[in-house]
Amino acid sequence: MPSEEDPRTITDQPRGERAVVEGYLRHYRKTFELKLQGLDPTQLAQRSVPPSSMSLLGLLRHLAGVEQSWNVRALQGRHDAPRLASSGTDRDDDFDGAEGTQECVDQAWADWRREVADAEAWLAGDDYDRVVDVRGDEIEVRDVVVHLVEEYARHCGHADLLRECVDGRTGQ
Repeated sequence: MPSEEDPRTITDQPRGERAVVEGYLRHYRKTFELKLQGLDPTQLAQRSVPPSSMSLLGLLRHLAGVEQSWNVRALQGRHDAPRLASSGTDRDDDFDGAEGTQECVDQAWADWRREVADAEAWLAGDDYDRVVDVRGDEIEVRDVVVHLVEEYARHCGHADLLRECVDGRTGQ
């Protein structure tokens, strides 16, 4: 994609901790979304290398769950919220349940977009200095946001390699 068409182009350099960190998070979310653009359900569900069950669709389902877990469970304190695409006992449910059907793809995108929108709305009114309890550890909201940047950065790397395996496309 030509640089002038890149939706991640930054026109104003963000200033301050919050603007910078949330800018990186938005950038990585958009990068991840671009990695999956233009693929059909079969391509999205294509597995990497055995025995791994990792796929682009699995990553999408995983990141929807990550968004929900950190936003709904950690920041909002709603620990009883049902988990997305997960039995709660198998950490690979996001990947193992990623079927190459339009229904599965539509559900994964709907979940991810809903969770991202909810997280952005919640975070806009939250205080980075607020301390939350995450499984017995007290952490600041800023730590959650930095962890999300970290999570997306790691999975954008995975997505880059997976996309190259699917159709040879690199970049973004």
